Amino acid sequence: MDQLDDSNDGRETRQHFVITVQLRRSRTNSDVYQYFDYEDPDEPESIWPFQFSVNEMLMALGSEDVKVQFLAVIVARKMLSRETNPPVDLMIAHDIVPVCLRFLQWVRDPMVQYEAAWALANIASGNSAQTRAVIDNGAVPILVATLKSSSVHPVEMAVWALANIAGDGALARDVVISEGVIDGILPLINDKTSQAFLRNIVWLIANLCRYKDPPASFDELKRLLPTLSDLLLNRDPKILCDACWALFYVSDDDDVSKIQAVVDTGAVPRLVTLLDRDDTNIVVPALRCLGNIVSGTDEQTDVFINSGGLPKLRNLLEHPKSSIVKEAAWTVSNITAGNPAQIHAVMRTEIFYQIYNILERGCVKAQKEAAWAVTNTTSTGTQIQISELIGKYRILVPFLKLLEAKDSNIVFIVETGLHHLFSLAEDLDRVEALGILIDDLGGLKKLRALQQHENRDVRIKAYTIIYNFIEPYPMLQSSDNSDEETDALPE
Repeated sequence: MDQLDDSNDGRETRQHFVITVQLRRSRTNSDVYQYFDYEDPDEPESIWPFQFSVNEMLMALGSEDVKVQFLAVIVARKMLSRETNPPVDLMIAHDIVPVCLRFLQWVRDPMVQYEAAWALANIASGNSAQTRAVIDNGAVPILVATLKSSSVHPVEMAVWALANIAGDGALARDVVISEGVIDGILPLINDKTSQAFLRNIVWLIANLCRYKDPPASFDELKRLLPTLSDLLLNRDPKILCDACWALFYVSDDDDVSKIQAVVDTGAVPRLVTLLDRDDTNIVVPALRCLGNIVSGTDEQTDVFINSGGLPKLRNLLEHPKSSIVKEAAWTVSNITAGNPAQIHAVMRTEIFYQIYNILERGCVKAQKEAAWAVTNTTSTGTQIQISELIGKYRILVPFLKLLEAKDSNIVFIVETGLHHLFSLAEDLDRVEALGILIDDLGGLKKLRALQQHENRDVRIKAYTIIYNFIEPYPMLQSSDNSDEETDALPE
């Protein structure tokens, strides 16, 4: 039997168990040709990988002939670039990683460094054990040092490899950060950086910001925030997507100082602008980041409101994608958990018309967030605002129907909102009037039935409302429920 907890009443951040961006990526030949207009060097037929065994390739890597060594590195990279079943474990077992690291330090020949970094990037794109082999062989400091190369080719490959390593998890991410990667990548972002290269850098940054258990050092991550805010002005969809996710990861924390650090960069109005995009790959992370921001302080929520965020939310509440509707409703619920001025702003935007529709026919997850939006308003709104909620928006009609929802959490949220309403009515000596209104909408019958609900918290909440606000008023007694007992606390 599930138990409910109403301690979440108010603003909150919520963890999203969704793979949001691709963590690690291997590189095929076509990937690199696309990024660099790279042409494979003229090679004799004899050096193609299907004519080289691993042992022969390793012997070639140990040759004293530089040309043979270079061709051997290319062969290794080609083997690891196969789209299906690359021999990663076999290569690792034959110590390919330390060999590649040796060539990665050939600063006199950037193309050798490039091939070695490419091979390492593809090894690091594999499973955690394969990525760990790259880390344990000391690759990270060498890859970070490669970021200072005067040639873009090995630098870009080093960024790719480091992004794959950081994407493996919190421990790998922290290794990359501890080796000074942020000092290495920030100078790479300038007006001369190609969009293709910038995509990879921002993808690396997103992986540096991801993972919460444990989170990365905020002292390090906050150095990236001004750059991430500036990147929100870029036009490239992939750059915008990863920049938004990075800001979401940083702000997805109960520590409002982290939210404030994002706000201080001027990112909020830029994120709000992105809510108008047709590309859901951009809208989703921008919306989630803004949802985190309005879960912070009233002042942080005001930045969102003053940036014109509410009309954008109203539009997203009608989005054809249910997951976006749910996120928009969650954001509204965090705003209505604020102060009366913020609820007034929501009312002025007439968002509750959309909330009504979600309560009536939205998906279950969106209905839950919409129910919180109403319940939070009943808790923090003024008498006039709550009267408008009931009168102008007729919100009780779909709200009360959710007392029959299959999800116990939704039922409890609605009960909590009704308890708030009856408490306010009691202060105004209007309990009987409210009870009659709810009864006319079938709400009292549903509440009585909930005293036998399978969930204990739902039963107790229903009992509490009836005992405190219904039983004292004979006008609210329903003849078809006169046999029900309410003089004992439900078990």
